[in-house]
Amino acid sequence: MNSAGSLGFAPDPRNGIDMGSFGAFITNPISLRSRLPAAQPAVIEFPGGFLLHSGLPNDGLSSVIKKNGARWNRADMPIIVNLMADRPEETQQMVRSLENIENVMAVELGFAPLLSDDIILLNLEMCVGELPLIFSLPAEQVLSLGPKLIQGGAAAISISSPRGALPLTSTSSPEKRGGLVTGRLYGQSLFPRSLDLVRSAAMIGLPIIGAGGVWTEQDAADMLSVGAMAVETDAQLWVPKEAI
Repeated sequence: MNSAGSLGFAPDPRNGIDMGSFGAFITNPISLRSRLPAAQPAVIEFPGGFLLHSGLPNDGLSSVIKKNGARWNRADMPIIVNLMADRPEETQQMVRSLENIENVMAVELGFAPLLSDDIILLNLEMCVGELPLIFSLPAEQVLSLGPKLIQGGAAAISISSPRGALPLTSTSSPEKRGGLVTGRLYGQSLFPRSLDLVRSAAMIGLPIIGAGGVWTEQDAADMLSVGAMAVETDAQLWVPKEAI
């Protein structure tokens, strides 16, 4: 599967990516209300990967459904809708509105950094229903919180992109040059840690979706071999095949 944020809000044959081997399509993260892009979006490279700061822009769930609902229905693979789930009441509203949408087969819930376990567990309590729930957790919470979520009715745990900070080395605003930019981290250098986390999760019986630095078919096979139930890939989808 593609990770949330990698291929837009619906499958698009015009992007030139062969989706024939994919088992599902995961949408970009969606909030209840529209979100603008970050005031200063940034992509900053580091050895083995890059940091992306985008602000997770989207038109809000109602508008996204109006624009993409028919495309979801026509897709030849299941659709998994990724929701920003920081506020349980809003998350519940969004999940319920998706339950009758054709070909939406599951919901993946993503969370802001450092959100407490209690808020995430409350999301589970309020949102369990007709659609399977996948909880996208940072590595630090997968082994500690993941089992509680599965016991409470979650279908699976996925691994969210780790976060980091890097100095802004170039900008059109000289007074801001050198300031720190926070964002999500992508790249092949993340794979060893991700693989070890998937192995540890599988060893305790956690239904885990592997993600983080998956760059080649062999990476995906390695994730499956240590116990992943499925695999998500992200930034490698943006790289020309001849460069992989």
